[in-house]
Amino acid sequence: MASLSLISSANFSSIPSRSSVSTSLLYPAPSLPHFRSSIRRNHRRLSFSVIPRQTSHSFPTSISRIRCSVDEPLKVMISGAPASGKGTQCELIVQKFGLVHISTGDLLRAEVSTGTEIGKRAKDFMNSGSLVPDEIVIAMVAGRLSREDAKKHGWLLDGFPRTFAQAQSLDKLNVRPDIFLLLDVPDEILIDRCVGRRLDPVTGKIYHIKSYPPESDEIKARLVTRPDDTEEKVKARLQIYKQNSESIISAYSDVMIKDNWRGIPTRLNNIPHSRDIRSYFYEDVLQATIRSIKDGNTRLRVDINIPELNPEMDVYRIGTLMELVRTLALSFADDGKRVKVCVQGSMGEGALAGMPLQLAGTRTILEFMDWGDDETLGTFVKLGAIGGKEVNEEDDLFILVAPQNAVGNCIIDDLQAMTTAAGKRPVVLINPRLKDLPASSGIMQTMGREKRLEYALTFDNCYIFRLLYYVGTQYPIMGALRMSYPYRYELYKRVNEENGKEKYVLISTYSERPTPDQINDAFSGKSREQSRKPSGIW
Repeated sequence: MASLSLISSANFSSIPSRSSVSTSLLYPAPSLPHFRSSIRRNHRRLSFSVIPRQTSHSFPTSISRIRCSVDEPLKVMISGAPASGKGTQCELIVQKFGLVHISTGDLLRAEVSTGTEIGKRAKDFMNSGSLVPDEIVIAMVAGRLSREDAKKHGWLLDGFPRTFAQAQSLDKLNVRPDIFLLLDVPDEILIDRCVGRRLDPVTGKIYHIKSYPPESDEIKARLVTRPDDTEEKVKARLQIYKQNSESIISAYSDVMIKDNWRGIPTRLNNIPHSRDIRSYFYEDVLQATIRSIKDGNTRLRVDINIPELNPEMDVYRIGTLMELVRTLALSFADDGKRVKVCVQGSMGEGALAGMPLQLAGTRTILEFMDWGDDETLGTFVKLGAIGGKEVNEEDDLFILVAPQNAVGNCIIDDLQAMTTAAGKRPVVLINPRLKDLPASSGIMQTMGREKRLEYALTFDNCYIFRLLYYVGTQYPIMGALRMSYPYRYELYKRVNEENGKEKYVLISTYSERPTPDQINDAFSGKSREQSRKPSGIW
């Protein structure tokens, strides 16, 4: 198979608001589905903002918000079909908010093993192969919720209630969530996840034959398929789940958050991109940036090279870049931040004066863009250049528009002066190009080059999106590499379907940015152990 190539021009791998003390977190799982939500809490109020993930066919633009005053710790219920990602979401939620994770399966096993009265009653039904009656499960859950740790820290009820009758019983006991999370994943993805799962009977570890293969042939040889992971049984379980989930949605519709992401949008090789596709990427970048800043990161880098934003192609559109910058700036301004949007000024002197061609006219475009009402531009959003002198005391955050070196001129000195003056305030680089270029004489500027490149690496990637092509080409699109902070790098393969349709299928994830060899191995179907072996080509 021919090698694949990332379209990339460079290979460089919490700050509190001054107007509030809120905290924000988004919950995408490392793989599909990506739960897109934002929780802001202080000691009296909870605000939960929902931004639906777009599908390949429709891109909802509305943002729904649920607000409720809370004098007690957060109470959450989560529901989802088998393999929908509840385990990942629960782990993230518990880790961030310190909630007590409550699973009815774990409770049943604990009650039975300790020999409690409820456990003895439940064991009789379990031994006979019957379902444990609702009244026993409800009593068990109510007892767990009444414990001191759940009262003090709040709780996350995992996969329960499953029926409308159970929801009614909990309601009579005054057990209601502040938020009900519903993970909605397409059947074909759920079936693929279940059918492709394999269990290591020695370690108990779960693998997937496509997206998470075993580390060695020895482990692969002993993997087994769980009896209930056949396609027929998975479909039956999904049907039962759907019947039950539909019956409880009405019980929690006032506090329900539904995730309906269907993956990366398709037809990315159609230029210009539709407004819906552009909006999808603007929102994707925004949420990753928010998460990174809320986690205390101050030097951030966004690399998004969809065809319209790839400077190596002849369709580079400065308007798309400006729309992205405006989306970021207005979102932070809505939260009370004062944002400085910076475009580098002229570089050099005499005949060498000027700026990179791709940024020509950018400042003027920003000035004439629609920034909304209430005099946002000039109050919460201000325009400036890149440099230490542009940093003012009232600025909360800096967004730098495609800072890049030009032949004979280096932006890094101005950039470093700016980040030094900014101190602990966030500085976000959008599509930077910081690779050193030859001087005007054609001789590489070696003085200080190592330090310049070292400085460029101090910016942490908070978002990466790269389309994958065969080396030396820009068509057809073979797949995509995506990373959205703080989650893993995701490798997708573009698959053609009938009737001219297409989709992006997740084939592997990585804790660090994968090398070209790793990407090629994943596309060719090599296991991670095989990829370490010599290929015979050196």
